[in-house]
Amino acid sequence: MTDWIAIIWTSLFGAVYILGAVAVTVHAILQERQSKAIVAWVGLAWLAPVLGSLAYACLGINRIERKGAALGFDEARRKVADFEPRAEDVAKLKQIADFHPPLVGLAQLGSVVTGRKILTGNRVDVLRNGDHAYPRMLEGIREARESVSLLSYIFDSDRVGEQFFQALVEARDRGVEVRVQIDHVGSRYSKPNMVTRLRKAGIPVAAFLPPGKVGWSRFANLRNHRKILVVDGRIGFTGGTNIREGHCLELEPAFPVQCLHFQFEGPIVGHLQEAFATDWAFTTGERLEGETWFHPVEPTGSVGARGISDGPDDDLDKMAEIILGALASATERVRIVTPYFLPDENIIWSLVVAAMRGVEVDIVIPERNNIRIMDWAVVPRLPFLLKKGCRVFRSPDPFDHTKLLVIDGVWSLVGSTNWDARSLRLNFEYNIECYDDGLAGRLDALIDEKITAARSVTLDELANRSIPVRVRDGLSQLLAPYL
Repeated sequence: MTDWIAIIWTSLFGAVYILGAVAVTVHAILQERQSKAIVAWVGLAWLAPVLGSLAYACLGINRIERKGAALGFDEARRKVADFEPRAEDVAKLKQIADFHPPLVGLAQLGSVVTGRKILTGNRVDVLRNGDHAYPRMLEGIREARESVSLLSYIFDSDRVGEQFFQALVEARDRGVEVRVQIDHVGSRYSKPNMVTRLRKAGIPVAAFLPPGKVGWSRFANLRNHRKILVVDGRIGFTGGTNIREGHCLELEPAFPVQCLHFQFEGPIVGHLQEAFATDWAFTTGERLEGETWFHPVEPTGSVGARGISDGPDDDLDKMAEIILGALASATERVRIVTPYFLPDENIIWSLVVAAMRGVEVDIVIPERNNIRIMDWAVVPRLPFLLKKGCRVFRSPDPFDHTKLLVIDGVWSLVGSTNWDARSLRLNFEYNIECYDDGLAGRLDALIDEKITAARSVTLDELANRSIPVRVRDGLSQLLAPYL
């Protein structure tokens, strides 16, 4: 009897293994875009019986796209009201096109990728660290009269989080419509949980992809990494700064973090609100409509800008396409600041080709990462870049969480995206491309400041690593698609 039971269980296991591996093979071939991803998942399904198929079911299938479509995810988008651009703004864009012709193609690429046009007449303020960003954001919330939309990957219950909590409660008490969304994983970085606190205080709040709703395994590897604040539909903030005291250096936190955030005024604020409204509708089913949320905004500055949403849904790969287009458009300089630098081979080759064309390519990454394995995984990619003419700099502490891409002193990309697989393939991210030499000049000056304080990475330094260190770094690099 025991032998028969063993035979039955072995047969069942074998059947599940074969059926699962075949299903993974067929699905990966039909759905995956990258051949390496197909080979990796199919190999795992066949070499790790049952477990490989389960891993693909949990982490390899893009269910958000289908789930989003079923909930009317795309219908939540609200078009920014058309307005007549000022003559001086049109003239400035034409001047940029005349002096930097490749940017015309980049602008066209952005239109095709996003389905949005460049909005002129925007003002952009660069806010360094939470020391400058938080007072501006809190001022906006405290002066709000109609609505506050806040989306953050991390919203900690600490000294900074408490200020935002109180400001949101006070705004609600004044009759302001308040909506707050926090990524489920990001909400668990501190206790007590800010989602729970806001809910108890009567603030409409939602956790993005909470396990209680959809099951842990289905979305365990996805994050909403966006940082968006919109006040009265008129003032917007975005960038790389979470709501936590580590970003506020004057508080002398245990782990200080440098970062940049940006305040926007002008028509581009409508793009920020669109992104928030889309995520809010996806999470709660509530549609945010009307002038309370989408207020007509007059031109206030000289920056041409366009919002770019990216994520594992219909927006998949939009950020990678914009980055590749920007690198191909560069004729003089490419300047990158990122805390995590593990791009795929397409982007690596684009950087190399740009350097070989005579473009100055500078990459600034932290000397010491907050995720140790990221330090190890990045190193094997650096010799190839250095040999082809790129320059790599390691910035000193405090940990630099800044995300910047500046092209030819005219075009800049700001927002939440890091240069790694998680940001470019798994996270929901939000960025804004800006056409303005004044803004790009300010960002170039900040990058110059970072490079002056940094040390240059050399080929000799990398070649002199010990064999155990090289093996460690090489093994870490194998995890790059998941970091």
